Amino acid sequence: MGGTKIEGIALGVDGEERARLRIPSPRDDYQATLRAVCRLVSAIEAETGAQASTIGLGIPGALSLATGLIRNANSTWLNGHAFDRDIAQALGRPVRVANDADCFTLSEASDGAAAGGRTVFGVILGTGVGGGIMIGDRLLSGRTAIAGEWGHNPLPWPRDEERPGPPCYCGKRGCIETWLSGPGLEADHARETGETRSAPEIVEAAAHGDSKAHDTIARYADRLARGLATIINVLDPEVIVLGGGLSNIAPLYELVPALLPHHVFSDRVDTRIVKNRHGDSSGVRGAAWLWSTGETAG
Repeated sequence: MGGTKIEGIALGVDGEERARLRIPSPRDDYQATLRAVCRLVSAIEAETGAQASTIGLGIPGALSLATGLIRNANSTWLNGHAFDRDIAQALGRPVRVANDADCFTLSEASDGAAAGGRTVFGVILGTGVGGGIMIGDRLLSGRTAIAGEWGHNPLPWPRDEERPGPPCYCGKRGCIETWLSGPGLEADHARETGETRSAPEIVEAAAHGDSKAHDTIARYADRLARGLATIINVLDPEVIVLGGGLSNIAPLYELVPALLPHHVFSDRVDTRIVKNRHGDSSGVRGAAWLWSTGETAG
């Protein structure tokens, strides 16, 4: 479940994809979101001709261990609701729910671009910015299920023109998410150029030689490098795998590694920065695996 789309996948017991469907996310409407998920599950089951034996969902935000309610979701209409219980009741069967970045990390670390890495940091760069941590074959959820939430740390080493930073829905300013999310990229381009363009339009324009769009991508890569450098300084992962729609910006995989040595507290940077293997919404596969792996992260 994302801020702009809800995607569903059916996997067979052999791990093969049997069906995949995508629908727009209802915005600012919790009950409509529940209905949309139910319709999507029904449509997938109709396509496969079988009822799903298990259902897992990846969501922005996480379930609070204190209240059992969703918190920290950039799809803010989910916050404050017992989503796991409500969707299980709506579907009439048990459901496992986990953070979307955890699901993405589980998918890519299992048999994706980060397979074989003992320590993996999975990044979501989409409507929001999230992260997941996998050590060995286990997700690290953390004491209060916020492990990996780097998007709500401040942008590291801010320049004068980056202070105090854009306002964030969390109530603070200058969060990494306000710079590195899709809306953050669009807002930065608009501030610098006066042009209103979508993130895909900016990326395409840069690829075709538009100097203003090129500069926007360069600023984005620099900020991404600064953000990931703090992850490397703390976690020192073997692999960082990028997901979400902005992971499709091809120049990032050359620009960011070249910038990391300026910020990482080491004489060398061995962490690989890789693009996902299973698509920018790879997390849907991880959600499907929540039952078979026993994970209930976040």
